[in-house]
Amino acid sequence: MTRRFNASPETVYRAHTDPAIIQRWLLGPEGWTMPVCVCEARPGGHFRYEWAHESKPGFYITGEFHALEPGRRIVHVERMFLPFQTPDNHVETTFDSDGDGTLMTMRMTLPDAETRKQMLSSGMETGMEASYVRLESQLA
Repeated sequence: MTRRFNASPETVYRAHTDPAIIQRWLLGPEGWTMPVCVCEARPGGHFRYEWAHESKPGFYITGEFHALEPGRRIVHVERMFLPFQTPDNHVETTFDSDGDGTLMTMRMTLPDAETRKQMLSSGMETGMEASYVRLESQLA
């Protein structure tokens, strides 16, 4: 997945590593909240994001950071609980200067097609898109 933001790589990186900022934008479609946001953005650090909705079942993601290069790159492993745990998803996100903005590239490596199907059927793509639209408006 790639997306361009009208903000510096450092700013977009920070939006992915600062729990107070994550909790404001990584909410998916309208109606969702993130009551729990733990993000220890350092190699070996853990994260846990929990989403809640007044009329839908909640879910959460846990994971560990493997490498961080401030303003440039995040490598982590995550697993979703939808409510059942998915296998590990290996994620590398890069933040590259692009004129006066940032080109963010996120590569997810899943263990198999079934896991990908399960994640897509959970509404992950819709939720990610809604979240990134929200982030863009907050960066503006």
